[in-house]
Amino acid sequence: MYEKIVEGSLISDEAFRQALKKTLSELRIDVHRLSRFSGVAESTLYKLVSGERSNPRISTFRQIIGAIKKLEGLDEGEPFIAVIASRQSLDSLKTTYFGTGKRRFRIKEYPVSSVEDVIIAAVRAQSEGARGLVCAPIVSTTIEKIVNIPISTCPVGLCQEPFLKAIESLTYKIVE
Repeated sequence: MYEKIVEGSLISDEAFRQALKKTLSELRIDVHRLSRFSGVAESTLYKLVSGERSNPRISTFRQIIGAIKKLEGLDEGEPFIAVIASRQSLDSLKTTYFGTGKRRFRIKEYPVSSVEDVIIAAVRAQSEGARGLVCAPIVSTTIEKIVNIPISTCPVGLCQEPFLKAIESLTYKIVE
């Protein structure tokens, strides 16, 4: 996601602003939380997001990108589990971490809308360091042929909390 902010900043101030707003939405964080992670003043971030201010200093830009990378789990060695599903399904997932015993995994969402998107997201998740991934049963056998990380699925009709059940199952595969 941070790449979209960098790309937007190279296009225009408006593209930067839109990419930053979209990234905050996709990460489900607000300006206050980004301020805490980045060290950039909340007022500065509000001005950037609202369009009241453009062209952040390069040091501010670096702080924002660094914080986004940390929130995505790309800047640190924090283990994460990729959850690949439609945005509507991902919105039902109300947690960003899952723990089993002494292990704790961050949950990173990959919104998709086609089988092609699923394949791309799976390859991307593995390249970004995912320890395992959760996807729909209908695509899992294909994804297993492409990636070398554990995969878990849970048919929505059979689980009360499908993602959490699948994530729990996956954490046992990873830890063992």
